[in-house]
Amino acid sequence: MTVIEAIDLSKSFGGPSTPPVLDGISLAIEAGEVFGYLGPNGAGKTTTMRVLLGLLRPTKGAVRVFGEEPGQRDEVRARLGVLFENSGLDDRMTAHQSLDYHARLYGVRDRRGRIDELLDFVGLADRRGAKIGTFSTGMKRKLGLARAIVHDPEILFLDEPSAGLDPEAQRMVRELLQELAATRNITVFLNSHHLDEVQRLCSRIAILHRGRIRACDSVENLRRGAGADRIEVRLSGAAQAARAAEVLMALHRLPHVGVDGEWVTTAIDGMATPEIVATLVRAGLDIEEVTRPVKSLEDVYFEMVREEGAA
Repeated sequence: MTVIEAIDLSKSFGGPSTPPVLDGISLAIEAGEVFGYLGPNGAGKTTTMRVLLGLLRPTKGAVRVFGEEPGQRDEVRARLGVLFENSGLDDRMTAHQSLDYHARLYGVRDRRGRIDELLDFVGLADRRGAKIGTFSTGMKRKLGLARAIVHDPEILFLDEPSAGLDPEAQRMVRELLQELAATRNITVFLNSHHLDEVQRLCSRIAILHRGRIRACDSVENLRRGAGADRIEVRLSGAAQAARAAEVLMALHRLPHVGVDGEWVTTAIDGMATPEIVATLVRAGLDIEEVTRPVKSLEDVYFEMVREEGAA
């Protein structure tokens, strides 16, 4: 079931001459999915999330959460949990007081039991009575996560949950999110510019740049698709590889032939892989391996950002 949907969503904050922050965004996110929204700072990730939450109205297009326009009914808002990059915790409160306050707002039954459960879940049970002002940034982020799920929401919106954290704190937050997704069947919309975080947590991602979605698919499909038009051939030595490159370039049908040690890489727009291999064999070359390259998510991401910048 689709629980979050955006159709041709655009958002502008200036006049007609000002480029839109979001430009024709379309998304459909299914229940139980951990969806990563990836892009550099300023790409429009937080603006998208605010529109999906009903905190901002779109300039154009439509948004549906649970099939309804967001922000219109308390019953729908009560099914959502939110953690912005600035968690907004009150440093004068204790961890228990903060969670108890929000549990009261949402009408949570058995508040004490729920708070004890969440403090244990995020590893702060021994700090329940400590003032939030004494917490590290990582501890505040974990408490913010507990606050976001205190009412057991069906959708959790996370805005850069590991931003500004040291590697150890990033790992702790990531493990909490992994456990949350695995055990509570919650839909997660995750804004991030951390490639490793997105790759580890998300079943599907969208890459956003300059207000437009450049790609939307699983990490595996994006990585494999990025290398689908190339092959890599390993020869029996560097001299053979250099000779193979000469043979392929002489065909004038294969763009982008490259050599790296024993490997030759070529685009295959003009020839099928078996034909390329047969050509090299006829030239008397010893082929040891033929592979399709699978790019890293980092390669895919920066390639798409560069393409968009050049457009």
